[in-house]
Amino acid sequence: MEHFKYYMLFALFIIISSIPGSFSEIKNTHIIDDSRSMIIFERFGFAEGGKTAITIRDISWKTKQPNAELKPSSLGFFLARDIAFPKIVNESEYTADFCVLSSRYVKLVYRIEKFVPNSTYAGSVAIDDPDEYILLFGNCQPEFQVSMDVETEMYNMKDGAKDYLPAGETHLPKLHLIFFLIYTCFFGLWVYICIKERQTVDKIHMIMAALLLVKALKMICASEDKMYVSNTGTPHGWDVAFYIFGFFKGIMLFTVIILIGTGWSFLKPYLQEREKNVLMTVIPLQVLENIAYVVINETGPSTRDWMAWNHMFLLIDIICCCAVFFPIIWSIRSLKEASKTDGKAAKNLEKLTLFKQFYIVVVGYLYFTRIVVPAIGATVYYRYEWIMNAAAEGASLAFYMFIYYNFRPVEKNPYLVIDDEEESEAVRQILEEDDTFEL
Repeated sequence: MEHFKYYMLFALFIIISSIPGSFSEIKNTHIIDDSRSMIIFERFGFAEGGKTAITIRDISWKTKQPNAELKPSSLGFFLARDIAFPKIVNESEYTADFCVLSSRYVKLVYRIEKFVPNSTYAGSVAIDDPDEYILLFGNCQPEFQVSMDVETEMYNMKDGAKDYLPAGETHLPKLHLIFFLIYTCFFGLWVYICIKERQTVDKIHMIMAALLLVKALKMICASEDKMYVSNTGTPHGWDVAFYIFGFFKGIMLFTVIILIGTGWSFLKPYLQEREKNVLMTVIPLQVLENIAYVVINETGPSTRDWMAWNHMFLLIDIICCCAVFFPIIWSIRSLKEASKTDGKAAKNLEKLTLFKQFYIVVVGYLYFTRIVVPAIGATVYYRYEWIMNAAAEGASLAFYMFIYYNFRPVEKNPYLVIDDEEESEAVRQILEEDDTFEL
């Protein structure tokens, strides 16, 4: 059972590798009465000439075993690659009194040799073999609970200056800036269409305009955040703005999907009680999801309840993704039933076709961004991690374009208005017999 913790640590690293974002800026971490044999601090993709530096202050320890004696050399910091963890696990199984700090598969950053009261300990190591590494603290005497303040600094060298972004994220500032410009133009075009077709503008179109604005602001904040982290190691407050606009974007996106799914504003001027309940469930869940996202990004895996916050984030996201399907399904069923009874089969068929397309696109978008994108992040070479962000933002842009084009405020929209009001028995027969309209 001694080596079980190494299996768990390896699994945790796989999870960390699939999570968007990085813990790469200069960080100050407080460890309080922690007896874990290994504590993950952060991961970082190094280029040639990269460096890791740590500073330890106010270190102390305690134990419940009165006769136990702490050996200072049993505590230290080290770097390890992801591919090294299975080897470390195997080494722990066949080595007596195994201490990870002595493993040949780790790169030692700093090992405490002796304790001096009120002292500051510092260590650093240059990276001569570029790769993605994870920084850990090792405690080879887990019967002792350790407390300390740790400052970590991980960076690459670029044109003689420090670059605090991982090697795979150096393109993100420009990438986010490009998407900011795209969404700004998108917003301007949408406002122009709304002004031009002001007589057909509904409330939902105003909410969609606000969503584009918030999305654009989130992109520029993400760009500035990454730029300042790259240059200084800290976001200088841009992370707060990013979280704020990300919070509103998340709530508004799910709200728009639900409102369009219910047909509110352009099919009916009101929401049914069950549709209100879905909306009132998703909005608070989005608040909790954004809180969990902030905690995950600001605390890092060194926090003991970090995995619990990750599980909460994933669970809430799954619930919200499932909840948005109900209004779309209800609208499809309602339109199908109406097409059989109100004598406007042709008109309802067009609307039904749109909502089925909308349903398929929403499923595809959520599947791609929640499953495919993390899979890309977990498998792509670390120098190309930016591809994961590009794929996610590209999918989001395509999703937005589909929604905004098909639900634009245009007079006689072929999806929303049909000139031919004559009853179509042929279309009605299709609706009754075609199983493709069944969910």
